[in-house]
Parts: sequence; C-alpha cells; structure tokens
Amino acid sequence: MLQNIRDNSQGWIAKTLIGLIIVLLALTGVDAIISSTSNSQNAAEVNGEKITLTDLNQAVDIQRRQLIQQLGKDFDASLLDEKLLRNAALNGLIERELLLQGAQSAGFAFSQAALDQLILQTPEFQIDGKFDANRFDQVIMQMGYSRLQFRRMLEQEMQINQLRAGLAGSAFVTDAQVNSFVQLEKQTRDFATMNVKADEAGAQVQDADIKAYYDEHASQYLTPEQVVVEYIELKKDDFFSQVEVSDQDLQALYQKEIANLVEQRQAAHILIEVNDKQSDAQARAKIEEIKKRLDQGEDFATLAKEYSQDRGSATNGGDLGYAGPGVYDPAFEQALYALSKGQVSAPVHTEFGWHLIKLLDVQEPEVPSFDSMKEKLVRDLKEEKVEQRFVEATRELESSSFEAADLAQPAQELGLKVKTSAPFGREGGEGITANRQVVQAAFSPAILEEGSNSGAIELDPDTVVVLRLKEHRKPEQLPLERVADGIRLQLKRQHAAEAAKSQGEKLLSELRSGQTPASQAKVGEGWSVVEAATRSQEGIDPSVLQAVFRMAKPSTADKPTFTGLSLPNGDYLLVRLNGVSEPNAELTDEERDMYRRFLASRIGQQDFAAYRRLLKDKAEIERF
Repeated sequence: MLQNIRDNSQGWIAKTLIGLIIVLLALTGVDAIISSTSNSQNAAEVNGEKITLTDLNQAVDIQRRQLIQQLGKDFDASLLDEKLLRNAALNGLIERELLLQGAQSAGFAFSQAALDQLILQTPEFQIDGKFDANRFDQVIMQMGYSRLQFRRMLEQEMQINQLRAGLAGSAFVTDAQVNSFVQLEKQTRDFATMNVKADEAGAQVQDADIKAYYDEHASQYLTPEQVVVEYIELKKDDFFSQVEVSDQDLQALYQKEIANLVEQRQAAHILIEVNDKQSDAQARAKIEEIKKRLDQGEDFATLAKEYSQDRGSATNGGDLGYAGPGVYDPAFEQALYALSKGQVSAPVHTEFGWHLIKLLDVQEPEVPSFDSMKEKLVRDLKEEKVEQRFVEATRELESSSFEAADLAQPAQELGLKVKTSAPFGREGGEGITANRQVVQAAFSPAILEEGSNSGAIELDPDTVVVLRLKEHRKPEQLPLERVADGIRLQLKRQHAAEAAKSQGEKLLSELRSGQTPASQAKVGEGWSVVEAATRSQEGIDPSVLQAVFRMAKPSTADKPTFTGLSLPNGDYLLVRLNGVSEPNAELTDEERDMYRRFLASRIGQQDFAAYRRLLKDKAEIERF
C-alpha cells in the first residue's frame, strides 16, 4: 500500500491533489489554519474575551460534583451525559461572561475590603462562629479553586449580583396593577362537572383488529436485546490488609499535621478610603488625626463606628473576627503580626486606603497529642498506600486485559476471579450492570461485534471492572398469541375513550345550544357541584381547575357556560360554569405591600431575563 503511494506520488493523481490543496488554501486563507492553532486552548470567545478550555474543564468538574452532591452518594455518576454537561457548562460560562461585561460597562464594582468582609463572615468558612483559614482553604479546594481564583470569581459574582439587583430592583407596580392581579388571584368560581365514563366492558374488539394492530406495530413486539458478560472486579478495600505502616512514617505525618496548625488573630481596623472624592493625602491626614485621638485615650471601637468607611465592620467597632495568615492584604497582615495584644498600629497603606489596626486577641492553636491522632494517622497513611497500590493494579489490569484474548489470564495475574453477569438489556440490570458505563461498554461495537475486552471501567472511586462478551441474545419477534391479550386490552381502552369523547362532545354541543338532553340522566349520576373554588383548590384535579378558570364568565346567572375535556383514564368530563365571584374585601396595607413586592419581583426577573437576551443578541460569540 505504502509503495503504491510512493510510486504514484509523481503521477497525475498527486499533481491533481496538490492543485486542489493550493486552491483551497487560496480560498480559505492561511489565517484559518493559524486561527485554529491559536484557539486550540480556548473553548469560546465572547466579544473578544476568551473562555479557555481550563475554565470549561473546571466548570464541568464543579457542575459534576454539585450534581452528584445534590443527588446523593448512591447516584450513579456514569448516568451523567458528558457532552450535555460540557454544553451546559459552556453556556453558563458564556452567559456569565456576558453579564460580567454588562456589569463592568455599567460601572458596577465591588471593593477588596468588602470582599474580605464577605469571606470572613461566610458561615461555611467559620468554625464555632469564627473565620478559620484552614477551613476556608479546605472548602475552596473542594470547589476546585485556589485563593486567588476564588477571590476573582467571588468579586465577579458580586458584580453580576449588583447588576441583577439593580435591574430587578428598578421594577415598580402601580395600584391598578395590584388591584387587577388581586381580582384575578382571589377570584372564586362556582361550577359543576358530569363524568361520561369510558366503558371498556362494552367496547368490542375483533380478532382481525388485533391482527391488524400487531402487523402495523410489529417492531414493538420483539424480545429485548440482551447480553451476558464476564467481568473481573478490582476493589480498593481488598488492598488494606496488604499494607503496613511504620512508627517512623506515623511520626513524620504527625509532625506534618501539627506544623499546619497556625495561630488565629482577632483584628479590628478603622479604614479611610482613597477614592474620587478623597485623595491619598486627605485620607492619610484624616487617619493620622484619628490616631492622635487614640493616643490621647479615646476608645478604638467608638471611633471605628464613627469614622471607619468599611461599613461591614464599622458597626461592630471595626472587629474583623479571627483569621490566620494569608487572608488579609500583605501590608495589613505584616502590620497586624507585628502588634502585641491590645496594641494599635501606625497608619498602614493598602490598595483600599489607610488603616489603623488593633490586635484584639491571639488564639494559639491547640496541638493534639500523637496518641489522640494515631488512629487517624494510621488510616490516612494506609489510604495513601492503598490508593497508590490500587492505581498500579488498575494499570496492570488494563494493560493485561488489552493484550489478552480472554479474562482468565489477567484474573490469574492479579489473583482475581472471573464472574458472570445475569442477562441484561440496553436499559441495564442489577448489580454492576445497573452502571451506565458498563451497559455502554457491553453494547459497544468493540465488545459486541469485535469480541474485545473492555478498558478499565470505574464503577465508583473504589471499584474498577473489565468485561467481555459471553453471550449476545438478539431481538426476536414475539408471536401474536403471546401479545394478543395486551393488544386487546389496549384497543378496548382506546375504543372506550373514543366513544366517551364522542358522546361527551355531543352532550356538550346540546348543552351549549340551550337544550337539556334527555339522555343526560343515563350518562352518570348527574352533576357534581363545587362552590367558591379557588385557583389552587385542594382535592380537584389541576387540569380541571385550569379548564374552569379559562372559561368565559356567564353573561347572566341563568346562562352558564360549558366546556369539556378528556381525562387521563379515558373518561370525558363535562364542565358547567355557574358563576364567578370577585373579591370584595379591601386589602390591608400589609397585604397590598406583599402583593406589590411579589409583582415587582416578578417583573424585575422578567426585565433581567430580557436584558440577558439583549446581551446575547448583540454579542459576538464564537465557539471553538
């Protein structure tokens, strides 16, 4: 094959292909190739701003973890469609970028000082009501963020929230709108219903009808396609008995654990901001004046409440709570850690302005004893070694299975047993065959048609399997006699529902024309009356209520309006609207305010949704 290509490379075929390539390059331009290469690390571009593949992969990972957390530990992660997950994550990133651009162009901003306060006061980052730096790091690490990434993300989210609040909060509602809504919301209706039963017993179905339906829908009456697979299961728990830990390793881990314990410092500060209304020199002069008053014996907390421009802490006398290293601005932190308890710093300059810092308290870390931690240390060390051995064994299993013609050899090499599943279809079965990855692998062409072994499939973080096909049971046509009873019942229900609808619509026509049908008494037990029903009336089918509140109001009390609807069980329901009652009671001021807030919130949400659509319509968005 290769020799043929070489032999023909000097012939007319090669020249023709080269000519075509030159033409294509001339038409599309080399820019397309360069662009493709330059965007290889990007997922999309929004008005010139790149969304990288790293951003997308992180968003997908966060979204996956959140879904698994919401759905519970028993949820099968393999049920998540990776393509849908990536599309949803990319759509979210694009919309977020659009909103961020909208917020920034509108001048929304969120100060670093306010960001510090938000982090310090977030309950998820606190232990016993106090900010804990280790807890903070642990939480954001689980979310997939570094400190810098989290701060940047949080700042952007707050800008977007300001934009959302600004748009949603600008909505207003007039008294007329409130009154109209209340009139509709509190309206009640008097109606009656009469049921036209779908009589399955009276429905006649001929054998010829069954045969015709069977022939027309033959593809529905097949035995399910099923497979039986052999598999090897590798479990992490099996390795715990195979690993040992030394006292030397335990002591080393203990020293590492206690080295991470740091003291927590409770700080308070007074901030004078530098902004467009106040220069750096003015802010410094003001903070120095406050420092003089402190030196003369005035109370720090009192002055903080009066002068500090960090409103988040000013109301608490400037108290920022407890925090460890790495939380505050470097200049702020350096000054704080140079103080003794009760001491106030000289003026400190940061990007936020000028500060006076007071050290309120120092909380030394509690160092647990080796004996109290030994059980945890043993478990952590074993888990680390088991994880390493499990990864190595997984690689061995995958490599051996790839090279082997069956599962007997890899099973023998790893001291495992070959197991056999029960038959299962494409919808899955029980045990490992309930896992979607296993099902997808079992019905893949490589296994189903080529007879290969699968790769290593992760059922959960502690279990891996490799499988191969043992038996393939293809769909077969079910004989008519096996499905005839089911078809007969289905056709009876269908015919009965059609008859009930036909009869109901005939009665509805007679009622609307002002007739009182003589056959009405034979239909059922007569009309069932409901008075003063609300839109959310309990005990009434929502579809019936929906139909009732869509009906036209009767012109006079003696001229009801009528409608009809088919019910899920095949019955047909006649509905007679007798009257509509409007609410008479005046709203209290509290009720009116409640309705006004509700309507304004709904209109604000609609305005924000419209703004999002506008941003998207005007944007230049390119997906790579």
